[in-house]
Amino acid sequence: MLRARMASEKSDQLRRVLGLGFGLAVSVGGTIGVGILRTPGLVAEQLHSPSAILFLWIAGGLYTLLGASCLTELGVMLPEAGGYYVYARRAFGSSTGFAVGWTDWLMYCSVLAYVSIAIAEFVAVLGLVMSGTVRLLAVSILVAVVVLQWLGIRISSRFQELTTSLKCVAFLTLVAICFLVPTRVDSTAFVVPSMSFSGLIIALQAIVITYGGWQSPLYFMEEDRDPSRNLPRTMIGGVLSVIGIYLLVNMALLKVLPVSELSSATLPAADAAQIIAGGRGRDLITILSVISLVPLLNAVMMMGTRVIFAMGRDRLFWARTSTVNAGGTPAAATFLTTATAVGLIVSGTFQRLVAMTSFFLAANYCFACLALIVLRRREPELRRPYRAWGYPWSVWVVMIGGMIFLVAMLVGDPFNGLAALALLGVGLIGRAAFTRGASPP
Repeated sequence: MLRARMASEKSDQLRRVLGLGFGLAVSVGGTIGVGILRTPGLVAEQLHSPSAILFLWIAGGLYTLLGASCLTELGVMLPEAGGYYVYARRAFGSSTGFAVGWTDWLMYCSVLAYVSIAIAEFVAVLGLVMSGTVRLLAVSILVAVVVLQWLGIRISSRFQELTTSLKCVAFLTLVAICFLVPTRVDSTAFVVPSMSFSGLIIALQAIVITYGGWQSPLYFMEEDRDPSRNLPRTMIGGVLSVIGIYLLVNMALLKVLPVSELSSATLPAADAAQIIAGGRGRDLITILSVISLVPLLNAVMMMGTRVIFAMGRDRLFWARTSTVNAGGTPAAATFLTTATAVGLIVSGTFQRLVAMTSFFLAANYCFACLALIVLRRREPELRRPYRAWGYPWSVWVVMIGGMIFLVAMLVGDPFNGLAALALLGVGLIGRAAFTRGASPP
């Protein structure tokens, strides 16, 4: 009996224990971060009109909602761990699947380093640690999250639910204070819209980036007790929740700050808090930033490990990454992801890697949409408990938007675009080394 239990602890079977609560928590918690505290100023700078600002946030949310509907069909059709990698491999084969999985995992490693550093810097701003210890604190925070996850999927999922709930309460409290406290801004004042087409595109890109993270539940399909029932609720419900919170935050900021001040603010939430609470306002926003980043860090770690877990199980990566410990955590995948993120923190190269891999987010999104089209045509007999709204026009709208975003990123930063392609080449060479002599899965 003991030997059988020990063998099961090293198997490639994830534990099917997650439900609707975790799905919503990882969707909302993996989306809402510091971006919504900064982006409203950039958007206002381009639009200069409260009505145009709110309209564009709604438009960006609806675009995201279409994407969520399209990818939900893929998720319930192929309920496997690994996210975009699973759909690309099924539609286009192992080479494309590996390229998508490799770049997706690298992106999550760089985001782990970035978020860990950000939390440590916010803690330093509060005066709780010396500025010279930021990197050490960042590593300690990351390791603490890993220890939590090592205890098992039940504990890490409860942590995700608790911290995401705390995040939502904190944001809604900020909104309520902005609406309740009298301010000097005349919310009825008429503002003449003033914008350019390029400014509109810049603002929309910033908004779409701020909505990023809604796809998080896709990575946990093998651990969901009822993916066909829960995924549509978590994906659609998660995006709708984020749209609601983002609109409330923007309305609250417009209530406190004149558009002229909002458009020139680097961190408008801090400026609004300072008007309401005085000198302590910025400290409150710093605390809110920390609260918003902790569940994001936990979610990103969980997603990153599921990518290389799936690749290892398919023998497209180090096979050991498909092992699972007694608590349901991909052990080797967690260790490798953590070691890579720590290396990026210590070396300080995570900023470059974020810039290099950020366009892969849009590229992989496009591949997932294209996979939906390919699988609809090639495998119409696959069971589809959920079907994308308005197919095929909806998926084409989402994919064309992603392609425009991708081209804009490559044109705006060609050096990092070429460097990212080189990084992809390194991964393909590494894959050849890892799989040499192995039989195809």
